[in-house]
This record gives sequence, C-alpha cells and structure tokens, in this order.
Amino acid sequence: MAASVNDNRRLSLAMERTGQWVFSQEIPTDVVVVVGEANFSLHKFMLVAKSNHIRKLIVDSNEPDLTRINLSNIPGGPEIFEKAAKFCYGVNFEITVHNVAALRCAAEYLQMTEKYRAGNLAGRTEDFLTQVALTSLSGAIVVLKSCEDLLPMAEDLKIVQRCIDVASTKACNEANFPSRSPTNWWTEELSILDIELFGKVMTAMKQRGAKVLTIASALITYTERALRDLVRDQSGNGMKSLDLEESDVRARQRELLESIVALLPSEKAAFPINFLCCLLRSAIFLKASNSCKSELEKRIAVILEHVTVDDLLVLSFTYDGERLFDLDSVRKIISAFVEKEKSVAVFNAGNLRDTCSTAMNRVAKTVDAYLGEIAAYGELTISKFNGIANLVSKGARRVDDDLYRAIDIYLKAHPNLDEIEREKVCSVMDPLNLSYEARVHASQNKRLPVQIVLHALYYDQLKLRSGVGPDDRDAKEASAAKSQLQADVSLVRENEALRTELMKMKLYITDIQKNGHATATATTAATGTSSRGPGSTRRPTFFSSVSKTLGKLNPFKHGSKDTSHIEDVVDISKPRRRRFSIS
Repeated sequence: MAASVNDNRRLSLAMERTGQWVFSQEIPTDVVVVVGEANFSLHKFMLVAKSNHIRKLIVDSNEPDLTRINLSNIPGGPEIFEKAAKFCYGVNFEITVHNVAALRCAAEYLQMTEKYRAGNLAGRTEDFLTQVALTSLSGAIVVLKSCEDLLPMAEDLKIVQRCIDVASTKACNEANFPSRSPTNWWTEELSILDIELFGKVMTAMKQRGAKVLTIASALITYTERALRDLVRDQSGNGMKSLDLEESDVRARQRELLESIVALLPSEKAAFPINFLCCLLRSAIFLKASNSCKSELEKRIAVILEHVTVDDLLVLSFTYDGERLFDLDSVRKIISAFVEKEKSVAVFNAGNLRDTCSTAMNRVAKTVDAYLGEIAAYGELTISKFNGIANLVSKGARRVDDDLYRAIDIYLKAHPNLDEIEREKVCSVMDPLNLSYEARVHASQNKRLPVQIVLHALYYDQLKLRSGVGPDDRDAKEASAAKSQLQADVSLVRENEALRTELMKMKLYITDIQKNGHATATATTAATGTSSRGPGSTRRPTFFSSVSKTLGKLNPFKHGSKDTSHIEDVVDISKPRRRRFSIS
C-alpha cells in the first residue's frame, strides 16, 4: 500500500516537471503518449526528430491525424520515458549508474540510435557505461542489479555480460590484492544481486582462476544476507511470519536455498561446518528437495571431526528450540563419516577392528555429549537414541562416561520405562568401560537396571581382590580383569544352576520320605533289633553321597584366596572320611 502511494507521488511529481518544460513551448501539443497509467502531452515533431520508432508509428497509422500513442512496453516505465522525452526536447537530465541501463534499453526500444541521428540517446548512454559506470566494481554491480528488471533486452544489448566481466575481474583482484578495509567488502557488494546474476558472476570468477576460499567467502556473505532469518538469526523470531505450511515466502526461500546449494564448489571442505549445518537446518525447515539435503549431509560428513555439540544441536531443533527435528539427517551424517573412516582404516592398515583414528575418537566423544543434550526430550524414542549411539563403534570410545551420562539423563527424563526398556537403553554402553568414578555412581544409581549395577559392583570387587588400584589405566590389566570377570560370572551362573537342582532334589526326597514314613516305621518294628548286629555297618544315605560330591568342587577357585598351586584333580580312589553327614 505504501509502495503504491509512493509510486503515485513520484508519478505526479514527474507530470508536474514535464508540464514545466513541455508547456513552456509556444506551440500547443498535438499527441498524448500513454505509458502505463501516465499520460504525456507532447509534440510530434520533437519526438520524431530523435525517435525512429515514434516516426514509424505516426507514418504507418491508419488515422489521418494520430493524437494518441501507447508506449506502455517501454523499458523502465514512465520515469525512463520522461527522461527520453527530455532528451528529445533538449532538456538536461542526469544519467546515473542506477538508470543508465534502463535508458540504454529505452533508447533501443524507441530506436534513438546513432543510425537514426548522430549524438542520440543510445550513444550518450554507451559513453556513460564505458567511461563511468563500468570503471569500478561498485558501479558494475549497481548496473547489473538494475538489469534484473530489463531482461531479456539487457542481455541482448550485452549490458549484462559486460557488467559480469567487469565485476568478476575486479572482484578477483580485490580478493587477491585488497585495496580497502575490510578486505571482504566486495562480497557485500555482490550480495545485492539476484541469485541468477550472482551465479553468473561466480562462474566467471571461477573461469578467471579465483580460489575456492574466495568463492566460498562470497557465497557465505550472500547466503547470510539473502536468508538472514534462516541462517544468521538463530533466535527463531524471523519465523513468526511463516506459520503457513506452504507460504509464498517459504517457497521463494526454498528455491533460493536450492540455488545456493547448487552453486557450492565441488571441494567438500571449502565451508565452515557451522555454516553447512545452518544450511541443512534451513533445508529441513523449508522442506527442500532430497538432493539438496543429501548434498549438504555429504559435505558435513566429510569434515565431521571438526563438528561441535552446538553444531549438531543446530541440526536437531526447530527454530524456536522447543521441538526436535527428525534426526534422520544427523544419523546419515554420522553413518557416512563412520563408513569413510572404515574405508580409510582398511586401506591403510588392513584391519578395521584394531584401527581407530583420532578423528573417530573425537567424533565419538562429540556424539556422546550430543546424546546427553537431546536425551531429556520426551519425543526421543529408545530406537532413535540407540540408533545414534550404535553408529559409533564401542572401540572408538576410550571410556563410556559421556554415554553413561546421556543414558542417565534419558532414564531420568523417561521415568515410566520398565526393566526391559531400561536394559535396552543401557545396551549401548559397556559397564566395564566406565571410569572408577562413573562406576561408583552407577553402583548407587537406582534408575539403572539391576544387571548394570551388579556389573559395576562386581568389577570393582574383582579389582580390589586382584590388587589393582582404581586409578590403574593399564590396558593389559584392564583386559585381564575383564576376562576374569566374565569367567567368574559364568562360574556363578553354573553354581546357581547347581544350587537350584539341589534344592529340587531335596524337596523331591523330602516328599518321598513323608509318603513312605508309615511303611518305613512298620518295617523297622517288624524286624526289631535283631537285624542290627554289633558288627553291622551303616549304609550310606543319598545326602551323604551328595555331601561328598560337593566337597570335591571348588566353585571359587578364582576368589580371594590364591588356589592356583592346587592341582585341579580329585582322587576318588580313597575318599576322605567325614565325621558327620547331612541327614
């Protein structure tokens, strides 16, 4: 609304100025030139003297006395036609870098060229372009910007190409040999262009040998200016006007973002990872094409070792910071990086399991810290949490403390999980790979499943019995302790199974004894004491046999006492006498 008011005001002022220099003529006007909504009362002979196009319209007209001419298609509209009319009347006006392209196109449209009259408007504008406008980077960019509304005529007249040549040449010179401060001022100048013309300037700079970092600098500045609310403003305030699912603003921004991504140079590591993460977050928000998002994911994966937790959080949350995006992009990025590291490890060492690069260790630590940041959100399911955690191999983590912290936060934020679900969450962690402090905390953590707590407690007890201090980080000792723990856990399970079987057998025998108690009593009474002579021997019972068998077992041969020197063979030829037996 305000723009239309300003246009009408400028139009009325133009008509007033036109009246001042037209009505000053003593000869009355004889033709009305219509340009859009503006009407110009002029003289035919003044116009015909400079414009071959108007002369042809008058000559070829079927009306004997043509009094009205429609020139609504003239480039630049009423304001530019007014200046062209002034030129016909010999009235001075100013040619600037803002209107020279439109005047040149209007001169071509009106056929005000040197072929028709010497010193015509086309010649004047060409002189200004050559001598003034295209002598500086700023002038060339302003002229190129004005050509956006003059296509395709500006291209046909080679104005666009001339501006691109000058702008790309001078931009390369400024990038290599800065002439003013700040050194990247030229990127701000280029950022006023439309994406299509900006892309042509970038292409011309590449052809002139511009460095990748030079192109990247220009693209970053352009993106931050063109998509300021999406890339530069992280508060989300700029998103309040984009509530509609498919608004016109969002559609234009989506097209602009896809065009910017298409201009990125082929070198994957040319851009900062934070900038790429902001672009990908914008692509997710704007629902850009899959090819656009895939290209950004690949570029981030290449330099993921330089990622920070904040960078990953940029990808994960909506602009208001209240909800999680679909974490599919984060998963794809981490997965692509892990696959790249696997390929490098196999190529360099030939053994994937024993090779873990510094970059992989750094990424593993960042991923664990990232899980701790998103674990508190209710919409994060166990499958998504475990899916991201499992992307990093367990060998890439020196310790699982950060992962344990993330698990603890997740369990605290999801208190309604049952025992099986909590075990699923903890399955991504190795309890034996925790530091001493973390194991102490885990042994007292009521949110953890019982199995994890027992692992933590038993591991420390084993180390104490083995004489290994809590701060001992020797890899061989830790490996041996881990093997010892696994063997003892297996032995404990076997003992539990044996104890269970023994209890079942005892209950069974007790039941038999109860049922046969009456029969046994009667038989004893009938036989009397005569059957038990002074030299008779008492027959062994079942429990005495079991007692002897259990006495031969040593289920805690790896316990606190050192029994390694005792031969693990039992001589059954001479069983030891026991004073008492189980009854």
